Amino acid sequence: MKKIIILFLLSTFLIAQNPQVYSTLGDAIYNNAEKIEKLKQIEKFSSFEDKINKYIADVNKAKNDGFSIEKGSKDIDKKAYLGELRELAKMNDFFLRSVKNNFEYSMNNEDNLLFSQMVNSGLIDTKKNKSDIINYYLEHSDDINATGIIQEYMDEDQALQKKREDRRELRVTSKELEEAKIKRIRKNDKEKQDALQKSLEAEVIRKKKEIRKNQIKELAD
Repeated sequence: MKKIIILFLLSTFLIAQNPQVYSTLGDAIYNNAEKIEKLKQIEKFSSFEDKINKYIADVNKAKNDGFSIEKGSKDIDKKAYLGELRELAKMNDFFLRSVKNNFEYSMNNEDNLLFSQMVNSGLIDTKKNKSDIINYYLEHSDDINATGIIQEYMDEDQALQKKREDRRELRVTSKELEEAKIKRIRKNDKEKQDALQKSLEAEVIRKKKEIRKNQIKELAD
């Protein structure tokens, strides 16, 4: 019985983390707030620090307003609270778009650090982008630490580990083939250079002999 009471109190506490007034709109805002605040720690978002600070302050104010309405306070207008949430929702969407754009930028420009930061920000749909995340990681696994969501995917599917190893072997093999090709090209170039040098030297000797022969002939005449 005691265990049931504890579980009930715990579930009640978790539910009360956000105001229930307009929760459909509010939950997305409140649940993302901490993640958005952490964006300040990422260099790419350093210019947004003031905007993020103001946003978090506005979110906290709105959250307090929501709880006040639930408690029956007449000082907070319910309609005004809804207006607050709508404005915050716009900013929430702005940060989500920024993270998504930087996620795509990181892959297009092979910015591995930014890729890891965006994947683990909690602000992109990792399920929807799972294929892109895995493929990019497998292509750049030597330079990316498999932390957070990437490590979860690796733990979920051991086949990914084999793919990673196979791709690494393929990269090594490709590198060896490329190095061998370069050596062959250099060797061929050297052989051609040596042959050209010998040809030029032979031509010089021939001309010298011809000149000497003509000089002897002229002296004889």
